[in-house]
Amino acid sequence: MAVKLRLRRMGKKKQPIYKMVAADSRSPRDGKFLEAVGFYNPLTKPHTLDLKEDRIMYWLNVGAQPTNTVKSLLRQQGITLKKELISKGLDEEKVKSELENWQKLKEAGSMKKSEKKLSRKAKAKQEAEAAAPVAEDQAPAEEAKPEETAG
Repeated sequence: MAVKLRLRRMGKKKQPIYKMVAADSRSPRDGKFLEAVGFYNPLTKPHTLDLKEDRIMYWLNVGAQPTNTVKSLLRQQGITLKKELISKGLDEEKVKSELENWQKLKEAGSMKKSEKKLSRKAKAKQEAEAAAPVAEDQAPAEEAKPEETAG
């Protein structure tokens, strides 16, 4: 029996929420599963992810294969990194320090992205302000046309 960590779709039509489950690879997407190990809501900004890290580590250690989407979500949470560090044989203190460093780098990267986004918005605003006076100069010339009188 091959076990997979995958998403099980729930929720209403056009409003999906997912349970992350450990399931037999032969069972259907929304069918029977072995254990629910997390929850994922892609509709919130930023998306909500609530995982049982110890159970996920257990399933990964006994050979469960995550699907591509689940692998991506685990990577975002640092669980993949933690598993790699533990498999290298590092002790708990080193694993914790590595994860803290990774978290700091991740936060710094997200700050850079947000700053870049803000600078792009500011640049667009400056361009719009620079173009606005030109448009105002042209507008009065169009209004100055003589009006025809009915006679």
